[in-house]
Order: sequence, then structure tokens, then C-alpha cells
Amino acid sequence: MRKVQPVKRPRRKMQNKYKLFFMALPFLIVTFIFYYLPISGWIYAFYDFIPGIPLSDTPYVGLKWFRTMVSNPTQTAEVMRVLKNTLAMSSLGLITSVFPVIFAILLSEVKAGWYRKLVQTLTTIPNFISWILVYALAFSLFSVDNGVISHILVQFGLVGEDFNFLASNSNIWVTMIAWYWWKSLGWGAILYLAAIAGIDQELYEAAEVDGASRFRKIWHITVPGIIPTFFVLLLLSIGNLVNNGMEQYFAFQNAMNKDSIEVLDLYVYNIAFANNFPFATAVSMLKSVVSVVLLFAANTLSKVVRDESII
Repeated sequence: MRKVQPVKRPRRKMQNKYKLFFMALPFLIVTFIFYYLPISGWIYAFYDFIPGIPLSDTPYVGLKWFRTMVSNPTQTAEVMRVLKNTLAMSSLGLITSVFPVIFAILLSEVKAGWYRKLVQTLTTIPNFISWILVYALAFSLFSVDNGVISHILVQFGLVGEDFNFLASNSNIWVTMIAWYWWKSLGWGAILYLAAIAGIDQELYEAAEVDGASRFRKIWHITVPGIIPTFFVLLLLSIGNLVNNGMEQYFAFQNAMNKDSIEVLDLYVYNIAFANNFPFATAVSMLKSVVSVVLLFAANTLSKVVRDESII
């Protein structure tokens, strides 16, 4: 009986395999250093840690700081207030997540190439501006004394002279989401523009032959072509429902609007720098656990609705 020789894998394929691994290795290292290594700091949530004192000399308190969230009525009210702000901001972000989709569709319908590139560039640049500079722009437009828009509104009698847009607690959630989309609308539309570019152009040609109008082509070809991308990003946003970031809210917060603008990430920052590191760490741990649970819930929903996994 003839002996079957084992099939040898081509050497070139093995080399390509290791090349891809070494190309990804720097990113894996960065991810480990900045995302997984800091998890070791969760140990502070179980100690009565005071800055300047070694952890070995700090008393172990177990779940004291976790129980504080529910046993102390004042602290519980604070956490619920911050959680309400966080969910409100995130919900507004989910509701308005169609803005980049609409913008990308409108931009793709512009026939003048130079104008399309100009608009895309001008709307993408704000994404690379820091939130401190964005606040400086807001201050120059809406401050009480020197704000250009504030001055115009006062001159026309639309608002009182003492009205302060930046220190007002009313409509702060809407204001924050408006500034967020001003900054990130063009950047958020890039993925959808790429999805639109990947749609088979023969579909548009066939629709044009059948007499379809521009709106019909958008509704029956463009929208279905980018729906998968939209749903993947939407489900990932659900996983990040309690992760608003803190840069924007840190830049815009003040004593007048702090009650409505303080989200979980900013609350953790403020508590930590008020020398309550253990409690801030405990809140951050629970936030991370909730985020993981939401991510897996969104992944399960994706499997049920779209029969595809996002992770």
C-alpha cells in the first residue's frame, strides 16, 4: 500500500503569516499597556488609600466603597444624578447618530468634485481640534461680555443682558450634543462615504435605465448599502452607553451647570482629584463592568436581528 506523504505548507505562506503578526504586534503592545495594564489599579478600590502612603501600609476595607454607593443616601443620589446625565447624553447621541448617515448621503450626491472635497475637508478638520479650543470658540461667541452672538441677540432683544449661555443649566444636554456633532460630523461620515463608494455602480445604472429618480436611487440602493455599517456602529455605541468621555464636559463645566453636565467619566475624575481615589476607582470599575455587559448584550442582539456577530 502506497504511503501518503504529508502536505507541506508553502514556505512563503508561513513567512507572510509571521509578517502579519509582527505588523500587528506594536498595536497589541500599545493596547496592553494603555488598556489592560491599568486594570491592576482596581486594587485601590479595596483599600482606604490616601495619596503619599504606600499601599502596603493602607488598611484593607474590602467592599466598603461599593457599599457606600447604596448605603449612603447622599452618595446614592449623587451617583444617580450623574448616571442620569450620562444616559441622557448617550441617548441623545444614539438618536442623532443618523446625522452622519444623512450628511454622507447628501455629500455623495454632490456632483462637483471640488466642492464635495472642500465640504468634506472643512467638516473633518474640527475633529482634530481639542475641546479646550472648541470652548475658546464658544466663549468668543456666547460669553456675556464679549460674545459676538450674545451681543447680537441682546441688541435685538431676544435675550436679556445678563443671560449667560455658557453658565446656563437649561438645555445643556442639547447644547453638548450640538457641539459634539459640530466637531465630529465630518469625521463620522467617513465610514459611510466609504460604504457608499463600495456599492456596485451597475445598480445605479440599472435603476437609471428603469427611470428611477435620484431620491428613489438613494432610498432603494444607497440606504440599503450602508445599513449594515450603520447597525454595526450603532450596536458598538450601545456597548459604550456609559462611556461619554470627559474632555468635552470638563472643558464646558462650571459651577452653574455642573449638576446637569457631570457625566460618569467626569465624576470619576472630579472625585479622584478630591482625594477620594478608592471611591473613584470603585465607580470606574462598575462602569467598566456595565460597559462589558452592554457590549455582549449588543452582540447578542446583533446575532438575533442580523445573524452576524460584531465581536
